[in-house]
Amino acid sequence: MIGSKASEETPIAHDGSRRLLIIHYGELALKGKNRPYFERALAANVRLALRGVLTGSIQRRPGRMIAQLPPDCDESEISRRLGRVYGVTNFGIGLSSSTDLDDLKSTTAHLMADVSYETFAISTRRADKRFPLKSTDVNQELGALVLEKFGGRVNLDAPELKLHVEIMTDGAILYIARHLGPGGLPVGVSGRVLVLLSGGIDSPVAAQMMHKRGSQVDFVHFHSFPYTSKASQDKVVDLARIVCECQPRSRLFLVPIADIQKEIVTEAPPALRVLLYRRYMGLLAERVAETLGALALVTGESLGQVASQTLENLLAVEAGFSMSVLRPLVGFDKQEIVELARRQGTFGVSIEPHDDCCSYLMPRHPATKARAADLDAAMDALDVDDLMTAALDAAEEITLAG
Repeated sequence: MIGSKASEETPIAHDGSRRLLIIHYGELALKGKNRPYFERALAANVRLALRGVLTGSIQRRPGRMIAQLPPDCDESEISRRLGRVYGVTNFGIGLSSSTDLDDLKSTTAHLMADVSYETFAISTRRADKRFPLKSTDVNQELGALVLEKFGGRVNLDAPELKLHVEIMTDGAILYIARHLGPGGLPVGVSGRVLVLLSGGIDSPVAAQMMHKRGSQVDFVHFHSFPYTSKASQDKVVDLARIVCECQPRSRLFLVPIADIQKEIVTEAPPALRVLLYRRYMGLLAERVAETLGALALVTGESLGQVASQTLENLLAVEAGFSMSVLRPLVGFDKQEIVELARRQGTFGVSIEPHDDCCSYLMPRHPATKARAADLDAAMDALDVDDLMTAALDAAEEITLAG
């Protein structure tokens, strides 16, 4: 297990053919005395992402982690999986070597034999500063070997191919392709939140933004079935499955609110309908969050994006809650959110047509500058306590495995 003395001191096997994965992280290195906790969480998430691929333990080295891979592993599949593990800054797959210069040259020749390029560079990093050669010396020695055996031109600014050499106390790892990870913090280190998940573009992105800051997420979705189709529920399940690939398990609650909406339409001012929908969804979400131990609610709201998301309206709705509401997209414009959705893999599902519960019985002229007192007064005229209890009793819970 990572963090144990044995795993930290297990030497790198350097027979020249061992395939190793090397992972670098950013923010975790700044965590001081708490860093082992963050590293253990990252290692657990890497093991989850690469289940069925890793053949040994994940070992910790200063500023990096290493793990053994089978000789026939699919590097593109590993890249796809690790590209979704928050906390990973970048990673590479290469070969192990001893720190003996002749062994470094032999491993370099092995790696470079099957690649094509016109320009190249060697980039050496010494985690072990006691190593007798400077990084520039290693670069020159290995660069001279490549020029002699394989040709090409050295380009230090924008090489077509870069060979990375990482020298540690017990061996070295050499690799060519460096893949980018999403960065951030490992999922699970920042508590649990409940995401109000719609079938649209924004809320799945908000969920993944919370993942990036280390939070575990569960989901609640409000629907108006049978007055709307089940398509929105099906979409939300698909979206939640995509998002929850980043953690071992998530729970999704599908809560019917059509009866509450009908009461609002009958008894409340039309201009306040959408805001009352949102107020009651938040109140229902709080009850779900309490059962899960979630510490905050999360929405995909962006300031000023639609009429219900003016600053006045956001504050008026939230004033009725006892739990904090986090809005990780509050300062993003729509195009930025769309680009994030594309990158995170939710956009294609989000744009599939569906019936939105908030578009159901939408007023023609919604309020844009409501006050909390306006919503409080409207709620006093409604009889929805029993309807809220019934909605929660009728909620469907789905467990999603990462």
